[in-house]
Amino acid sequence: MQRETKTHEITVDVVIFTIKKGKLQVLLVQRSKEPFINKWAIPGGFIRLSENLDEAAKRLLYEKSNLKDVYLEQIYTFGDPLRYPNSRVITVAYFALIRSENLVLKFDKSTDNIKDVSWHSVYDLPSLAFDHQTIIEYAAQKLRADLDHSSTAFQLLPQKFTLTELQNAYEIILNTTMDKRNFRKKMLSLDILTELDEYSKTQSKRPARLYCFNEQSSICKS
Repeated sequence: MQRETKTHEITVDVVIFTIKKGKLQVLLVQRSKEPFINKWAIPGGFIRLSENLDEAAKRLLYEKSNLKDVYLEQIYTFGDPLRYPNSRVITVAYFALIRSENLVLKFDKSTDNIKDVSWHSVYDLPSLAFDHQTIIEYAAQKLRADLDHSSTAFQLLPQKFTLTELQNAYEIILNTTMDKRNFRKKMLSLDILTELDEYSKTQSKRPARLYCFNEQSSICKS
C-alpha cells in the first residue's frame, strides 16, 4: 500500500474584534491575488521557522494593526484537508480585542497583497475566503462564552467606564437586550469591578460613577 505524502504548511489567522459605531466589528482584508482574489479574509500569514505560534500571532497583529500588548487568545486549530485550494494548510486561529480609540491600522497594500482593509459587523459579513466565515463565527462564540466567567469585556472598553457603557458592551457582544437593574446587580455581585471616586464628564444632570475592572485598578486610580 502506497503511503500518501503531502507537505503541511501552518498559518496563523487573527480575528481582530472591536466595538465600533454600536456594533461588534471584525477587521477584514480584501485579497488582491488568487486564491480567492477580491474576497475578504481574516488577517494572517505563515509562521516563520524561528518563531512559535504565539510569537507569530503577536508579530502579525503588530504588522496589521501597529499594536503591541493587546489581548490575544488562541482559540482553535482548523485543519480541514480542503480548506486551502491545492495545498495542505493548517491554521491556528486567535482572537484579539482592541479598544476602538486605540485603532491605528498599518497595512501596506503594496507588500501585503491587499486591495482594501475595513471593519465589518459580525452580523453582516461580505463573501469570505477559505473557511474564514466558520473561524469568525467560532471566535464570536468564544468571546460570548468568556463573558460568563471572565473580565474579557474590559479589553473593549475604555479603562474607566460607567455601568451603562459596560451594559452596552455586553449587549453588543451578545446581540441581545438586558434588564438594567438585573445586569447591574449581577455585575456588582461578581467582585470584578472597582468603584472609583470619579464621575463621567457628560453633560447629563446626574453624572454617572466610573468603574474599572479589578485587573486594571492600579491604572485607573493613577
